[in-house]
Order: sequence, then structure tokens, then C-alpha cells
Amino acid sequence: MKRAILIHPDPRLKKVCAPVADISDELRALADDMLETMYDAPGIGLAAPQIGVLDRLIVLDCVKEESAPARPLVMFNPRVVAASDETNIYEEGCLSIPEQYAEVTRPKVVDVEWIDRDGKLQSETFDGLWATCVQHEIDHLDGKLFIDYLKPLKRQMITRKMQKLKRERARA
Repeated sequence: MKRAILIHPDPRLKKVCAPVADISDELRALADDMLETMYDAPGIGLAAPQIGVLDRLIVLDCVKEESAPARPLVMFNPRVVAASDETNIYEEGCLSIPEQYAEVTRPKVVDVEWIDRDGKLQSETFDGLWATCVQHEIDHLDGKLFIDYLKPLKRQMITRKMQKLKRERARA
């Protein structure tokens, strides 16, 4: 089931999310809903707070090639356990901040641990776009948005645009 994506500014997007204690059927269904919502948007990542759920859950799929099989990942309680000194700059966007993009510098390579939908501990090293995406989504779980990396003036400008968009959508 597709869910509504919250638009910044929304206080739920600035909250630190609670760790997931047990992987239940309800949480697995939530993860499936999040994947459907992400693919429909379309996006490459989505965090639970973006649909108003304050649990430490993210989904991502950074496969861009049409011919390549999808690689949907569901991560409960994800955390970066190591990060490279080398950095990458990507122009990031966010489904909660539509049509706004800015360059963000992050570690190029990260090691991430998480619990999968079966309750098993997983770990993987991510590089490039995957590394940027997983860090962006984990930031959401800590109440941080990509615009928080920007200079105050640029951040305020984007926030004003989002306030205007929300007013326009409310009138529609």
C-alpha cells in the first residue's frame, strides 16, 4: 500500500527514531509499503519518518540500469560502523523536499550493519551512490535532512519553497 510522504517542514522529520525491538509481521508489511511508496515516487531511498513512522527503518534500491535486476534492501536499526576518510560529493535530493537538489559531501565508502526482515544481523560495505544513499536515509532516522548540511541562507530558501508548496497543495 502506498503511503503519503511528509513534506518538510514537518516536526516528525526532525525527530530521532526509536530502535526496532522485534521484527514483526506488521513491520515487514510497513517495509513492503515503504518500498512500494519509494518506487512509485520514484526514489532510491525512503526512511520511516518520511511517512510519519518514528521507527529506525529504511529501504533503498540504488540500481539505475534498466536491464539490471532491482536490489531492494530493507534495513532495521541500520548504523554506520566505519567510514572512509575519502569523500564524495553528490547532488542529493529528497522525497520530503521535492524538486530541490544540492551538493552534499559525505564519506565515499561506509560499512553498515543492520537487521534484515528475518531478524538476522547483516553487514555490507557500500561505495559511491549506495554509500551516499544509505547515509542520507540513516540521517533521517536521527532527525537530520540533507539541507542541514547546507549554508543557512540556502537552507532557509529551500524551506520557504517547501512551505509555499505545502500551502499550494492544501488549497488544491
